Amino acid sequence: MDLKGLLFLQFVLFFFVSFSSANLVFQVHNKFAGRERQLSAYRAHDLNRHRRFLAAVEIPLGGSGVPVEAGLYYTKIGLGTPPNDFYVQVDTGSDTLWVNCQGCTKCPTKSDLGVKLSLFEPDKSSTATRVSCADDFCIATFGRMIDGCKKEFPCQYSITYGDGSETSGFYIKDNVQLDQVTGNLQTGTMNGSVVFGCGSQQSGQLGTSSEALDGIIGFGQANSSVFSQLAAAGKVKKVFSHCLDSVKGGGIFAIGQVVSPKVPTTPIIPNQPHYNVGLKDVEVGNEMLDLPTDIFDTGDRKGTIIDSGTTLAYVPTMVFEPMMAKIMARQPGLKTHIVEEQFTCFEYNGKVDDGFPVVKLHFEDDLNLAVHPHDYLFAIRENVWCFGWQDSGQQSKDGQDMFLLGGMPI
Repeated sequence: MDLKGLLFLQFVLFFFVSFSSANLVFQVHNKFAGRERQLSAYRAHDLNRHRRFLAAVEIPLGGSGVPVEAGLYYTKIGLGTPPNDFYVQVDTGSDTLWVNCQGCTKCPTKSDLGVKLSLFEPDKSSTATRVSCADDFCIATFGRMIDGCKKEFPCQYSITYGDGSETSGFYIKDNVQLDQVTGNLQTGTMNGSVVFGCGSQQSGQLGTSSEALDGIIGFGQANSSVFSQLAAAGKVKKVFSHCLDSVKGGGIFAIGQVVSPKVPTTPIIPNQPHYNVGLKDVEVGNEMLDLPTDIFDTGDRKGTIIDSGTTLAYVPTMVFEPMMAKIMARQPGLKTHIVEEQFTCFEYNGKVDDGFPVVKLHFEDDLNLAVHPHDYLFAIRENVWCFGWQDSGQQSKDGQDMFLLGGMPI
């Protein structure tokens, strides 16, 4: 893959896990790209995902991490020896890599995303081994050795979702093949041995979704994630970034330090279940919002989460209302209307970048993210625009008061 064209993508989100030079890159595709824009689809996706974020309804019965039912971005990886290609959803909000395996019950056989679905066959890979329940990985995942465990018993996983969907199977250790930056904007391949889930049964949306893929690759912080496993093996530095394209709906995910172009970084807040970063101020059109100092605190149901699996940007009410007021002050005569009971929309014939202000998010370590009008506004038809900002307080029944910056450049 030639990276030259990818390095000039329009930046929408570009954050780093600052824990610390091999660099791994994933070219990703967006499931909504090139498809009819249905606002209800964005919100339905986010509501399903937020049942896990906000209501804590995930029930891991053996797995380590809770993947989403339908991630927004997907990529191709190689598994096994010889390697076979698998299309997996890319998700920064979960930890586990799992794919559908041979003999799987109710696994999807086709997808409307234009990719060919496959089943992983452990017996056809010369490097595949089953992970025992007595293996260190399994013990670490469960926090103890499972009762009745014998060395010949497999380490099983089962993950249940908020909507009732479930994936279950057993863990496999095998080679994963990924793209690696080799220099001069080119990539080669890198192989590493990782533990991942071999799905034997799916239910609910996982087995019937028209947007189905072969599995999910979690980019979470747990030791069980591919990210952490490769870092522990010395294959990569524990630094992570993603650059998403607001035009074509794709982009790149990168593991390892990005040397060029040189970009500022912000640290990930430790001991948080998701990728939380330190947001300090919000600026609209060169004016800082006058906000309570504790609005940026972290903790239970607070903080700023970066999540590629959420489509929109969710902002606390105390920030949302003054931010929207300053944005709309640029167009005092603008008449807005509500679409699908939740999106604020309006007619506008000019260039939105000329008529509306830039919103800047200021993070720790002097990282500033400029969100241009064409990033936070999207057209549902000619000259009709809607805001991508959502009020997280109004969207949540339990008074959720956090920033949730989604990865969907609409």
